[in-house]
Amino acid sequence: MEEKKKGDFYSHSDTGKVNKTEAEWKDILSKDVFNIAREKGTEWAFTGKYWNSKDKGTYYCAACGNPLFVSDAKFESSCGWPSFFEPITKASVIYAPDNSHGMHRTEVMCGRCKAHLGHVFDDGPPPTGLRYCINSVILDFEKAKEADQHYKEKEKGKE
Repeated sequence: MEEKKKGDFYSHSDTGKVNKTEAEWKDILSKDVFNIAREKGTEWAFTGKYWNSKDKGTYYCAACGNPLFVSDAKFESSCGWPSFFEPITKASVIYAPDNSHGMHRTEVMCGRCKAHLGHVFDDGPPPTGLRYCINSVILDFEKAKEADQHYKEKEKGKE
C-alpha cells in the first residue's frame, strides 16, 4: 500500500466525496497510480498483482480508500486484469461513456474520487452478466481479517 501513495491520507471508513485538483493528486499519488487514476491509463494485461489473486478480502480505491469490490465477486475471465461481476455497493462506482481508441465502452470510476478504474462489459457470469475489468494498480487489497477467523474459532469452542 505504501508503494502506491506518497502519504497515507485516507481512511477506509471515510465515505465523503474527495475533490482535489490535479496538482494535489499528482503530489499525493505515485506516478503509476496517477497515470491510471487521473490520466486514464492502463497496465499491461497479465502484469498486475491482482489479476490472478485468489485471496479473500476487500479491494479499495488506491487513490481515496473507497471500498470497491469484494473477493467473492471476483472471477477468472482470462482477460489479464482483475475481473468482478459486481461492485461492493451501487454507489462504490460511477460510469461514463468511453469512445476512445475507436471503441465504444463504459468507463468505471471510483464513486468517491472519480479515479479511473477500468471498464465494464456485458460478457460476465451470472448473477449480473457483467465483467468489471479493473487495473490492479488502482486497487489496494485488504485480506479478510485473521481476527474474524480467530473469533469464529473461539465461538465454536464455546459450543
